Amino acid sequence: MPEATLPPVHTPTRALVLGSTSRYRKELLSRLGTAFSTDSPQVDETPRPGEAPADLARRLALAKAREVAQRHPEAVVIGSDQVADLHGEPLGKPGTHERAVAQLQRMRGQTVVFQTAVAVVCLATGFEQVDLAPVAVVFRDLGDAEIEHYLRIEQPYDCAGSAKSEGLGIALLERIDNDDPTALVGLPLIRTCRMIRAAGVPVL
Repeated sequence: MPEATLPPVHTPTRALVLGSTSRYRKELLSRLGTAFSTDSPQVDETPRPGEAPADLARRLALAKAREVAQRHPEAVVIGSDQVADLHGEPLGKPGTHERAVAQLQRMRGQTVVFQTAVAVVCLATGFEQVDLAPVAVVFRDLGDAEIEHYLRIEQPYDCAGSAKSEGLGIALLERIDNDDPTALVGLPLIRTCRMIRAAGVPVL
C-alpha cells in the first residue's frame, strides 16, 4: 500500500495563522497543504460559573482567535478549543497522571460529548465566525489496569478528558458519533475549510 503523503504547500494571498501551539492542531491543519504560521494565544481558560461546556468551547475558541488577531491584523486567524462534556460538566486537560486516572474512571461506561469549537477572525476585513463540532463518544467499561496501561503508553495529559483517540486511546471507546472525523483530535477540518474559504483563503 503506498505511503500517504501531504499535499504540496501553497501560499494563500492573505496570511493564515493558527492561534495555537498544539501539535495535534498543527498536524491537522498541515493536511490542507496551505502555508501557515502559529502563535500562542494568551487567554484565561477558566470556566465561568454555570457555563455550559459547549459555550465554554465557543467562547475560548473565539477569544483565542481574537487575541492572536491583535498581533496579526492582516491575517486570517484560526482559534480552537475542546472541552469534554460529561453530563454537562466540563472536563479539561488533566495535566497530571492522577487527574487523568480520575477522569477516565468517571468516564468509563459513559457517553461523553467532546465539544470542539473553531473560530476564524480577520481584523482587516471584519470577518468573524465561530462554529461547534460536537462529538459523542461512548467509553468502554474500562478496568483500572487498562486505564493505567493506556496512560503509561500515551501520557495524554495535554488532551481534554485524557482521550487521545488518534493513538491507543481508540481502544478506550465503544463508538464515536460525529460528522467530522478530525473534530475529536482537536480541529474540525470540514468546518475550518468552510470558514477560511469564506474569509478569503482558498483551500483547493
